[in-house]
This record gives sequence, structure tokens and C-alpha cells, in this order.
Amino acid sequence: MPAPTIQRMADDDLPAWAAIVANAYPGFGMHAEAERLRFVERMRAQQAADLSAGYFGLSRDGQLLGGMKLFDFQMTLLSAHVLAGGVGLVAVDLLHKKEHVARDLIAWFLAHYRARGAPITILYPFRPDFYKQMGFGYGTKMSRYRFLPASLPATGNRSRVVELSAQDAEQARACYDRFASRRHGMIRKTDAEAQRMFADPAQRNVGFREGGELRGYLSFTFDQRGDNPLWNDLEIGELFYESSAALAGLLAFLRTQADQVDRIVYSTQEEDFHHLLADPRDGARDFLPWVYHESNTQGVGLMYRVIDVPAVFRALAGHDFGGQTCTLKLTVRDTFLPANDGAQLLRFERGAAQLLAEGDYDVEVRLEVAELSSLLMGCISFASLHTYGLAEISDPAYVETVTRLFRTERKPMCTTPF
Repeated sequence: MPAPTIQRMADDDLPAWAAIVANAYPGFGMHAEAERLRFVERMRAQQAADLSAGYFGLSRDGQLLGGMKLFDFQMTLLSAHVLAGGVGLVAVDLLHKKEHVARDLIAWFLAHYRARGAPITILYPFRPDFYKQMGFGYGTKMSRYRFLPASLPATGNRSRVVELSAQDAEQARACYDRFASRRHGMIRKTDAEAQRMFADPAQRNVGFREGGELRGYLSFTFDQRGDNPLWNDLEIGELFYESSAALAGLLAFLRTQADQVDRIVYSTQEEDFHHLLADPRDGARDFLPWVYHESNTQGVGLMYRVIDVPAVFRALAGHDFGGQTCTLKLTVRDTFLPANDGAQLLRFERGAAQLLAEGDYDVEVRLEVAELSSLLMGCISFASLHTYGLAEISDPAYVETVTRLFRTERKPMCTTPF
């Protein structure tokens, strides 16, 4: 079988790519030629307008067999800001399944961003087990709440909540970016994403102003329940805030919608959100053993992958790894990306990390790159990895020390769809 060629798609490749996507994702509704042509025009416009994203295809003997969309993201990684590679819309021609097309695409994606200096990559998996085998680790779970508006606190200053229009787009983006720059895991908005905020006429946007500046905003839509036009849920799309006052004001606004809204639907990675609610129950009548009321549903989604272990720790040179002092030999198993496989010596001095070329060490940790990725992001503790048999340590007396090294104040949060 000839070696594949992977490169950025030219405009002439896009119609063939649209046909592959239509079959790979039938839910997109692109079976009709007219719909595929509209998709092609959108792709052409996107590639021309947004240089941070692009479509890349895999070909053999000049035939396009599959492709993907890549994204250059600016991500907050603990206390640093790094380039993170994102991938989405991975699709393979129906006639060329089981020919390692998807595997070759992802391998190229990882090597591409490693060569560009990105220490980490991210994706939303169509199957988590498929990408776990390629070294991606699980991120923070998403929780979907369905609560009564009256469950929200009414203490906020609602007089500062105002309706937003397209004229407020730059202020809303600036508010979001300030939030994202301080919150581990968040991604800066791209131009295309920022423009979409006011593009949907069904979406409502309100903001909290303080001192003449936007300090928080809320985007939401109404979702009709059944056939009754007067029975609606309110679904939150975005909720960002820079202060407790901004959050309280926006929540007070939501509380006043009780006369029009049955339930508020909110998908969030904030693990403590239920503490805000007077009644966190989601309306289900089921109990978990023994008397636990159903409050939300959860799902796994965004996955992370470290693609350059030394580059990660260079990027985090100014980060405080739990104030710990020790020398760690970190042995990472990465069979999918051999350049990332092997041992790295790290000296931690009162939390500051330094890469060492050689020397003695206090303890060695051995684990797969998927588990390292989840550990580094703070999605799981080292103590849990060790207990579950997902990480090995040369001296169990250092389990707590290593746990403190990688403990984060909060798990990563990411609200960027791609």
C-alpha cells in the first residue's frame, strides 16, 4: 500500500471532503447536493478568514480518503499560556475504513503540533476508548443541571444587568478573555467564535456592568416543552463572570424568569455548583442508594494529550508545583508518539520545576501518557492513579509528595466547541 500524503486541503479538495463528511456524520443532514455545496462554501470562507483553523486531508495515489479540521488554540495551562493543538471533524471514507486512515491522521496531527512547539493537544472524542488507546487522557466531566428558577439565590444586584447587542461584542469578548486567562483549561475566543455570539436571533444576551465596564455576561435560549408554546425551559449557553457580585446579579436575573420558565438547563464543569441551589433536584423521581436525589447527569468529553514532556515543564517554569522539594524521575510510556516516550529527570525546589540532564533522584514514577495528561491537568490525583494501579512509584512513602506536586486548585474548565 503506498504511503499516504497529508496536507492542507486546497479548494478543489473540498467537494470530495464534503461527501466524506456527509457519510461519516449523517446527522449533519448533508445528503442533498445543495447542502454539501453550502458546506463547501462555508469551508472555503472559513479557511480564507481564519488562519488559526484549517482542513487537512489524507490522500493515497491522489485520492482523498479522509480528513480533519485543526485549530490553533491559546490555552491557559495552570499558570502559563500555551499553544494547544485542537482537532475535530475527523472523518474517513466509508470504503476505506480499517485502513488506519484515522490513526495516520491523528499521528500526523500530534507530530505537527509537537514540531510547532505546542506541549499539549485536545479533542472531543467520538469514542473515548479509541482516543485513550492513542494516549489521550480524560478531562473534567460535564454536568447538566435542570433546576427550578426559584432555587437560585435572589441576593444579587439585578439593577446592573442590562441587555447586550452586537455593539457590545468587543466588551463581551474582553470579559471572556479576562476570565479565560485566569482559569486553568480555558481557551481564548477565536475571531470566528466571537462573531457567532450575536449571530443567532434566537439567542438572548445580558451582561452585568460595574463601574461602566462589563464584568460578566449570560447567553441563553428558550426551549419549548412539548406542544405548549407557553411551557419553556431556559438553556444557558454561556455564563462568565469576573466577580461574585457579577455572578450574583446574573443569577438574580435568572431567578426572576420563574413566571415564564419551567426549568433552567445548565451544562457546567463547576463541581460545586449544586451548593448554590436551594433545591438541586432535577425533577427525576429516582433515588440512588440509599437516599440520594438525582441532581444532574454527567458525561466524559474533552480529552488532553501531552505531546512533549520537557516542553510542558519548560512552559511551566514559573508555576508552583505545590511548594514541594524533591527530585523526580518521570518515566512516560508513549508507544503512539515514540518521540515522547522515555524518562525525564525533574528537580522541584519549593515548587519550582527544573529539567535535569542527569543525576540522582529521590523517587521514580512510571505511567502511560494518557494518565500523565490527566494528572498534569489536575483531572485526577496521583494518589488515585496509584490506588487504581494506573501509575507505579518506586517508593510508596512519596505518594503524598507526588500527589501534592500535581494537585490543582480547580480542575480544568473548557467551554470552547470545536
